[in-house]
Amino acid sequence: MVKALLGCALAMVLGGCSHVNDYGVELPYDAWRLGFLAPNYMEVWIETANVVDVKGRVFRRAMSGVAAIHTPPNLRGNPRGWTKQPGDGAGKHVWRADVPRQIYVRWQSLAEPQTYEAYVEIPESIQRSMHEGGKTYCGASQVWIDDYRKNLVIGLAPGGVVKTWLMGVCIDAIEVSRVQGRVVDKGPDLGRTNGRYALELEPESRAYIDKFGIPYGSW
Repeated sequence: MVKALLGCALAMVLGGCSHVNDYGVELPYDAWRLGFLAPNYMEVWIETANVVDVKGRVFRRAMSGVAAIHTPPNLRGNPRGWTKQPGDGAGKHVWRADVPRQIYVRWQSLAEPQTYEAYVEIPESIQRSMHEGGKTYCGASQVWIDDYRKNLVIGLAPGGVVKTWLMGVCIDAIEVSRVQGRVVDKGPDLGRTNGRYALELEPESRAYIDKFGIPYGSW
């Protein structure tokens, strides 16, 4: 027992010591977060996001609902491309899970409208990054904190484009992948709503798309 404690103390000095949380998962934090966002005006409804962790366990509907989005008034927003620091998105913490191996997401692109699905594979290098962390300086609050890249953020764009980043509260985002989703032939909600989408576009979004269209190819 003493040797184990000494070993853990040494590991903390050298780069951090993982602990087994209340759910039997060895991570340096209790849960990681899954968030979703969409480009300005390009509204999204997430039907389901299912997670498979590295132990092969499935966490169904880890997230659903509206993705985070900005709809600036007077058509002043720019939906083209992605920012270097995308933000956390709208999401939830994934409790009891180890780091993810794969994420399945099915969503309604309300701007088109169209329904897509995609599989996001999480490389081993990203999985390792989710275990790494340490003291980080936060410029906004001007304090040092213990931070980890434990926020997985997924951007969903028209045309079925899926962009994924990994970031921390005060650690810059790194790109995980960009994948192309496919159209769900059954339509929204797997055909259970007879083609009816979950939400109507907000007036600002409708006005932007009516005037400028959808900037396919920019994501």
